[in-house]
Amino acid sequence: MVKKLKDISARQAAGPAGLLDNPLANAVRDSAQQIWLAGLGAFSKAQAEGGKVFEALVKDGVSLQRKTQTAAEDRITEVTSRMTSMAGGISGKATQHWDKLETIFEERVAKALNRLGVPSAKDVDALMARIDALSANVAKLSGTPVAKKAAAKKAGPTKKAAAGKSAAKKAAKPSA
Repeated sequence: MVKKLKDISARQAAGPAGLLDNPLANAVRDSAQQIWLAGLGAFSKAQAEGGKVFEALVKDGVSLQRKTQTAAEDRITEVTSRMTSMAGGISGKATQHWDKLETIFEERVAKALNRLGVPSAKDVDALMARIDALSANVAKLSGTPVAKKAAAKKAGPTKKAAAGKSAAKKAAKPSA
């Protein structure tokens, strides 16, 4: 091998004419030429098919984006339905607690009014019944009819009495 290299260097010293006859130099030159041509072919092919590859990548990207959006929308729908059901449950519990609080408040107001000596609606109704009974007894004894008061009792409470009950209910309920 060393001998071949010495021969090559001697031929190079002889000039360019010696290189043209060298088979190793010819093989290297042919090999370099093939590599160059392969590079040009690869560049040409990439240039020709580059548009197709780009379009294929865009198509894959659109497909992936649609799948991702669909998955995200499904998750959003699922989470929304969960939150709606949780809100409904919380609202129901809040309503139950509010009703319970309202009942407790009404009871305490009634007790406070009773301690202050304010008669309840039951007390007033019982008193009205006693008055009607006494009026009926007086009418029997005196012989005068009491038909107007009995008819009024059957028709229902007067506007003034109904307004009083409505005001009492509003005062007993807490404002929202």
